[in-house]
Formats: sequence, structure tokens, C-alpha cells
Amino acid sequence: MIAPGEDDVFADAILAARLCAIDPGLGGMILRGGGDIRDAVIAAVRGALPATAPIRRMPVHIDDDRLLGGIDLTATLAAGRAVSHAGLLVEADGGVVVVPMAERMSDALAGRLAAVIDSGAVGTAPAAFVLVALDDGIEPDEAVPSALAERLAFRIDLTGSMVRDFDGACDPVARTPAAISGAASPEILEALVATACALGIDSARAVLFALRAARAGAVLAGRDAIGKDDVMLAARLVLAPRATRVPGAPEDDASIPEATPPAPDDGGEQERGEPAPLDDVVLAAALAALPKDVLARIAEGRSRRTSRASGAGERRTSHARGRPMGARAGLPGGGRRLSLIDTLRAAAPWQTLRRKHGADTGRVQVRRDDLRVRRFETRAQALTIFAVDASGSSAMARLAEAKGAVELLLAAAYVKRAEVALVAFRGVAAEVLLPPTRSLARARRSLAALPGGGGTPLAAGLNAARELAETGRARGRTPFVVVLTDGRANIAADGGTDRTAAQADAQAAARAIGATGIASAFVDISPRPRPEGAALAAAMHARYLPLPRADAASMHAAVRSAQPQ
Repeated sequence: MIAPGEDDVFADAILAARLCAIDPGLGGMILRGGGDIRDAVIAAVRGALPATAPIRRMPVHIDDDRLLGGIDLTATLAAGRAVSHAGLLVEADGGVVVVPMAERMSDALAGRLAAVIDSGAVGTAPAAFVLVALDDGIEPDEAVPSALAERLAFRIDLTGSMVRDFDGACDPVARTPAAISGAASPEILEALVATACALGIDSARAVLFALRAARAGAVLAGRDAIGKDDVMLAARLVLAPRATRVPGAPEDDASIPEATPPAPDDGGEQERGEPAPLDDVVLAAALAALPKDVLARIAEGRSRRTSRASGAGERRTSHARGRPMGARAGLPGGGRRLSLIDTLRAAAPWQTLRRKHGADTGRVQVRRDDLRVRRFETRAQALTIFAVDASGSSAMARLAEAKGAVELLLAAAYVKRAEVALVAFRGVAAEVLLPPTRSLARARRSLAALPGGGGTPLAAGLNAARELAETGRARGRTPFVVVLTDGRANIAADGGTDRTAAQADAQAAARAIGATGIASAFVDISPRPRPEGAALAAAMHARYLPLPRADAASMHAAVRSAQPQ
């Protein structure tokens, strides 16, 4: 099966695959990264199921007719009566559904899958299956929609994992979870709930999954009742990947322990020879399973984030082009195009009744209510606008880092089809040094010519960034404003040097950005962050990012994390 010395994460993935095969009520698993290694995990799921179990691959652009079933148009027209066909989920009953690129799945499709997983059926047809969602996201925050992720028990990151010898053979387990006698003891339930609370897991479904995983683990081990090892296994595979905080540490604490708590010893005994409480043992097992990158994400406060910050523009519906979203009832015209196939499918079930109560001409009778029009989804082009403080108080210390961050974002623009613009403010005015562009060479030339020194006309810089963002939004872009400054304005909007007036004008300009609803981030680049920066960020409704010691790479990462989905 799995040769000694192989990757522990891969071994856990194979184990989770077998548990899913034993109890399909676990929903399935999310596999992130891993490349070809994922094929071995999928083979393990399939191998642990009966030989007749089907396996289906589901594209994320699948339409409802193929997913859930509907009218077989060809057979209906040939037979002269409504003939239905089963959808992919019904075809996969008792087997496996594999979803490549699941991080690109729409929320609507995730909701439909979640409903079928909850009910185990499509209408009256059974549809119970193990779902394997393959997460191929490049950015750390790209993820499977939460509506679906919450219904899959296991989340395994195979990035960097290696396997030397695995033949994919997994003998089906004849016993079922029903073979476990009696309900779980109160001690087991208390241990799982206490562990979930300690890890900051606020979903009751996670605890239920952990209990099911413990029961399936007992079946796999040939036991007749859930034991301590089964509960520890469930905590490691189900609860640990869902952790949002480190027990005993404040959630807003940016530091994390360098070493994870040790796993319980072989006997699970305390030094005085008494058995350790089960909840302590289970929590220790879960903590020992937390990889360092998970701890780092928890410390940075990113574990609770549900949106996927891809840097792309907002989703918009279209009648002409984009990703197909299926058809809906409506009349063609005004840019809407008729979907002939969907219209015929909608009309087919009514043909017998219409021929009975009307003239039977031998033709398909289509009514106004049958008409269907096409729908598509497009992504608006993203526009990131940098408003950089090039005044004397900031230029010498941070201007180089700001230039580096802009270049790093521009390098990613070619993949994300995004644009970047640059506004610099110094002296008594603001200047658009770089209009919206995707040209890295042009950006570098503008950045190289960016001078530094002089006063801080912060209000002028904020107003220039807002005007550029509003212009971009009017042209169909999704703007995102990033302000890099120490927040200490000393030049008013009229060019005066009164600091009080300058700060009041900056506040007014910040409120104007907040009133537009434009997404923004405020990067405080002062050596010691002051209240002025936080106040301006609040007025802008922006995310406040104090980075007193950041370089270009960390500034780029912070801005990327603040971008909207």
C-alpha cells in the first residue's frame, strides 16, 4: 500500500479516501496542489468502493440540464412525448464525482451541489456520492466556495508532497458504520466539541463530520466501538485543517509558538501515572497535525477570510459573451439572444396537452412562456490605482519600496488581465504619472522618473486617485485604490501651508472616497504609525495596513491580500 518513509500528508490523504468510501456521508474531500499525486488519492477512493461504482468528472461550467437531468430533446422529438434523462449526479450514485479547478466554481453551482449532498437525491432519484474537489488555485486565498467546502469533511494540501510507491490498490471494506455498536459516549462528544471550540471552529457540521470520521476509522480498524485512537484520527483529519486560532493565544496576537504542542505519548499518561483527559489528548493530536503554514495564516488573521482575493474585477452578467450561465425565461431582443435548445426543452413536456386542446399540425408548438434567452458571466477588468506619497517625509525612506510593489503587481497583471495606474503627490499638487496600463516597460520608465521631496498635499493626492477611479469605473473597470503615505498632510487643498487645514482637507478627501464605495487600502509607511493614518483609513472605509518595516515584496503581498474578490 504505502511504503515506509513516504510523505505523511499523502498517507493521510489515502486514509481520508478510505474513510470516505466507508461512509459517503462524509461528503468527500478538497485536494489542493499535488499534481499527479491526486490521481493516486482518487484511485484510492475508487478502489475502496465496490467494483461497479461509477466515477464521473464534472466541469465547473456544467449546465443544470447535464448536472441535474432534464428533457432529452432528441428522444422527445423522435417519440412525440416527453422523454427525460438522468443528470451527472444521478449517474454517479454510489460512486465518485471529481471536480477539477473547483476554486473557479460559481456560488450558484456550489449551492446546487450542496443541496444534493444534503438530501442525497435529485428529486426522487438517489444521488449519494463521494465528491473530490481539486483546488488548483495559485493564490493562497483562492478556494472552493464555502457553501460546498463546509459539506466536505476533509481538506488536504498536497503541495510539496511526494510519493515513491503506491499501487492504488485499496480493498473494499465489507463492514459499514452501522457495525459500530451504540452511540458515541458523552466523553467522546465532549472531547470533539471542546477541541473544535479551542481551535476556533464555529461550525457544528465540523464536529459531526469528526464523529462520523471516528466511527469510520473504527470500522477500518476492525473495532466494534469508537476508541481514543479513532477520535484522535478524526481530530487530525477533520478539525485541524479548519483551525482559525491557536488555543490559549488571543486571536489578534500576531505571534505564534515556534513549536507545536507535543503529541500524547504511547500510553496517554501524565507524569503522575493518571490517564490524561480525553479532550486534552484529542486537542494535542489536532495541534500536532497543524503545519507551520497554517499556524502562520492563523497568526496573520487570514484563516477567517472567506473571499478569494484573486485580483480580478467584479462579476457581471452579459447577453453576448463570457462564461455560460445557462438560460432563463425571457424574450429575445435588446441584446438578448434566443437559446433554441432550451426553448424546445421547455416546450416539449406540454406538446401532448397542446395538441389535445388545439390544432394538431404535427409541429412543435412553442408559446411565449417557453422562450429562453442565453446568459453569460464576464469579469470586469481590474484597475489598481497607487497614490504614492513622494514628499520629503516619505520619499527617501519608502519610495523605492513603493516602486517595487507597483512593479510586482504589474508583473501579475499579464496573467490577471489587470491594469495599474500611478498617482504621485508632492510639493503642492498631485500628478498622474502613469495612466491605466498593462505595459511593464512604460511603468518602469514612469517609476524611474518619479521625483521625491517637498510638502505633502495629501488631499490633492486622494482627490486625484478618486477621480481616476471614478473614470475607470465609468469605463467598465473595477477600481481598487491603494494609498501609500505616512498620513501627515501639511499642504491644504488650496495650496496653503496650514497643517490644521491640510489635515481637514485630507479627511474630507478620504470621506469622498468612502462615499463612492470604491474598494481601497491605506498603507501607513511611517516608521511609527500614528493615529492620523488610521483615521484616514476609517474615513475611506479602507483596510488599514501599517507597514513600518516592509520591503517591496511584503508590501506587494499585503496589498494583494487586501484586494477584493
